Amino acid sequence: MALEDIKESFTEVDSDVRSYLENTGEYYKLQVFKITMRSITTFAKVLMVGSIALLALFMLSFAAAYGIGIWLENTFLGFLFVGLFYVLIGAICFLYRHKLDKPMLKNFSKYYFD
Repeated sequence: MALEDIKESFTEVDSDVRSYLENTGEYYKLQVFKITMRSITTFAKVLMVGSIALLALFMLSFAAAYGIGIWLENTFLGFLFVGLFYVLIGAICFLYRHKLDKPMLKNFSKYYFD
């Protein structure tokens, strides 16, 4: 009788291990799906809002350049000043680009390790 009990215990262990492995695989599939969908939706939102903001910034820059050109009575100088302003902003962003690493890593690690 002890031998039959051991056989039943081994068959239960075998079925439990198989069930565990199947459930673990499904869990990781769901985790990958969750992370992938969050990434895709975040990218879509950033793309949509960014493109609208970029279009608005373009129109405002054009209006500012034209307005400065009229004020200075030289349209070329108006566009030159707005262009130099963007070059200055770009240089500042380039100098401080390493400051963005830590907050971005912290933000994305929340999504990945959650």
